[in-house]
Amino acid sequence: MKSIFLGKNLKQNSGTGIIENEKVILIKPQTFMNLSGKSVIEFVNFYKVKLEDLIVIYDDMDIDISKIRIRKSGSPGSHNGMKSIVSMLSNDKFPRIRVGIGKPNTNEDIINYVIGAIPEEEVESLNLGVEKAKEAIVELLKNGIDSAMNKFN
Repeated sequence: MKSIFLGKNLKQNSGTGIIENEKVILIKPQTFMNLSGKSVIEFVNFYKVKLEDLIVIYDDMDIDISKIRIRKSGSPGSHNGMKSIVSMLSNDKFPRIRVGIGKPNTNEDIINYVIGAIPEEEVESLNLGVEKAKEAIVELLKNGIDSAMNKFN
């Protein structure tokens, strides 16, 4: 069973399903994003999920809008939600899919850029990134992370 953590904010929305003949559990915690690690550790412990079977998907300002990056492991970078997850798991050895949201064009407040309304002209590009992430998940489950990385990075 693979576990896919949809990063955002254990009070959580969750569901189960089948993707490429793999049973998956999808969760979207309702905690503050900066406390995502609390939900993830609770989820991992409750379901006894191996870290290599956990896939964290999250938005990333350090990646251009509509682009995605897949990694097997690594540092959390500047993303506070990932910092929380890595800290609570005491480990950074789990797959993640980063969906680019780009950076603000001006010195606009970063927080407002990340949590504010999406400008109409960016909706299509953001949706393209989400679609790529969806395809990457299917590829990862079907053919493994190396194949997904080769195809989408």
